[in-house]
Amino acid sequence: MKTILKSLGLFLALGVLSAGLAAQTTTASRHDAAIRPRVTQQLVKGAQFSNLTAWVEDGIVTLSGNVDLYQQKLDAAKKVRKIENVQGVRNLIVVAGKTVPDADLTAQLDRKLYYDRIGYDNVFNYVTASVQDGVATLNGEVRIEIDRDSAMALASATPGVKDVVDNVTVESILGDRVRLSAERAIYRDPVLGRYATDPARPIRIVVDRGKLTLYGTVETAMDKQIAGVRANQVLGAFSVENDLQVAKRS
Repeated sequence: MKTILKSLGLFLALGVLSAGLAAQTTTASRHDAAIRPRVTQQLVKGAQFSNLTAWVEDGIVTLSGNVDLYQQKLDAAKKVRKIENVQGVRNLIVVAGKTVPDADLTAQLDRKLYYDRIGYDNVFNYVTASVQDGVATLNGEVRIEIDRDSAMALASATPGVKDVVDNVTVESILGDRVRLSAERAIYRDPVLGRYATDPARPIRIVVDRGKLTLYGTVETAMDKQIAGVRANQVLGAFSVENDLQVAKRS
């Protein structure tokens, strides 16, 4: 008897759930006719979206067509999501801009990322790029989310990038005391101070849960050694890893 009652309860619950989903679908679909012209209106505002088409079903907008930049693909979906009664966006837009060899694109992105956020958290960020078949993967660590967003936006707006994969870790700001102490210890050193004149500051200081890591490029092996010594003198750093590279001389 209990088994029968339990089965009956489950059947009724499924029936209520199905009815609820059907009602939601019906509610969403009745806005489709009104959504379509609004989507078109948003897309015609930008010349970069002239090759896009859209259709709507149950409040879900499907975008297709092609654009020149990956950032334009993101922007199109962002505009559509803001339209009233849109339940979601299926983004099938193809990035059909110019093709850039993966090696050349990697070099471009690495240089741009190296100089990103100068004057802000640049010295505390270390982001690199790898590219395969036009898909850029960003790796590294940054101090705050704004720094990650900046790196992602930079890659997304680079001609030749077809897609962007985010493998960037946002560190905890609780490590700021260690970061600042390491910055002072390194850049106030009479030997290492000259690196502060480079706007990109080649010595990057990354702190993750007490682990202090140095990235970037220095001119000599002695500079690398001195930077490691200064980093090891910083109070609060549980461990230090010196990943500085020594510049190759021609």
